[in-house]
Amino acid sequence: MIAPVIRKRVAVTGIGAITPIGTGVRSFWEGVRTGRRGVRPLSRFDASTFRTRIAGEISDFDPAAFFTARRSNRMDRFGHLSIAASHLALQDSGLRIGAGLDAVAETDLGVMIGSALGGVPGAEPDHASFLAAGIRSVPPSLAIRVFAGAGACNVALAFGARGPVIGNSNSCASGSIAIGEAYRSIRDGESIAVIAGGVEAPLAPLTFGAFTVIKAMSTANENPSAASRPFDARRDGFVMAEGAAILILEEMAHAVKRDARIYAELSGYASTNDAFHMTAPEPQGRDSSRAMRLAIRNAGLTSEEIEVVNAHGSSTVLNDRTETMAIKDVLGERARRVPVSGTKGLHAHALGASGAMEAAIACLTISDGFVPSTANLDHPDPECDLDYVPGMGRSQTVRTVLSNSFGFGGTNACLLFQAVTG
Repeated sequence: MIAPVIRKRVAVTGIGAITPIGTGVRSFWEGVRTGRRGVRPLSRFDASTFRTRIAGEISDFDPAAFFTARRSNRMDRFGHLSIAASHLALQDSGLRIGAGLDAVAETDLGVMIGSALGGVPGAEPDHASFLAAGIRSVPPSLAIRVFAGAGACNVALAFGARGPVIGNSNSCASGSIAIGEAYRSIRDGESIAVIAGGVEAPLAPLTFGAFTVIKAMSTANENPSAASRPFDARRDGFVMAEGAAILILEEMAHAVKRDARIYAELSGYASTNDAFHMTAPEPQGRDSSRAMRLAIRNAGLTSEEIEVVNAHGSSTVLNDRTETMAIKDVLGERARRVPVSGTKGLHAHALGASGAMEAAIACLTISDGFVPSTANLDHPDPECDLDYVPGMGRSQTVRTVLSNSFGFGGTNACLLFQAVTG
């Protein structure tokens, strides 16, 4: 006879962030709280011929702080960010890997990392070498750098994780989906802890240029710090960024037993698809609102119990309008009274890593009692008429945050975080 699965509660005990507004959880959160902008003119390559010439670049990350030169040379920036952010998250959590009552065994530790592009941007110099000098110029490492699962696998190797190791590539919802699937793994007893989040290193000429060709990105090149402006009437596209955010998810009983600091409980997750268009959202937000409802139901809550929404807020004309409609649909008459934060005006849009950054922000919103503002919302769009938290944000007790991520291909993912009450 097979015994029924007893669902476990899931705690967030560690955060590792490497972003355009700060590296490490303290610096990242300080950047959010103080309204630090991370968008500036591109310096990684010459973008002078592109419509968009700005991005969210990381200025304070040095791989030498995490890797020997020999080890560093075997990986690209995607690999560097994956391992370094995981290291910061584990350090923040205090979780030990191995034997001992307060440690997690390697076989009980999983890794789930999402990335829209994986190691493909880092392969652009190798492609140029191939065209110039042929196949003999291609390094042997190329084959194991370009696939989206390279980040998760590199992290598993670095920390000895032998549980489920999964790299997904579900566009801009990738990081949130990785965290959601990690939640399911712990909830269902498959893992005790999972290193989960999103990583993106997209700032390479061909990759970046591809998004300018489809006119998805802002052309506010003369005012970089204000170019990413979610829900603003003058928004004209998203601003691409690089970055990584990793959460340590842990079975609640295990976290409590080792007296871990718990940022929040992850209690709900859902993912849906519009099945409508590769780049445009379904006009009524039907399936994004369904993802929100399913995440709320999965947590055993009602929409009346949602106290803050961390919006996807990509700063594109269609997506911001559609997300507003979806939030109204889910929250009903409460919609205009519930604070909604859209933080991409600060850290910009790191594609598959953005949902993980915003999941970290949701956890810190709960643990620190502070709701971030929606940066650069200077001319509110009449069609985006919710409480987008003006100014520098507000201090208040927060018990529940719903965090949204929506991406190309019609992918929707929602995570629900709660304060730990017992």
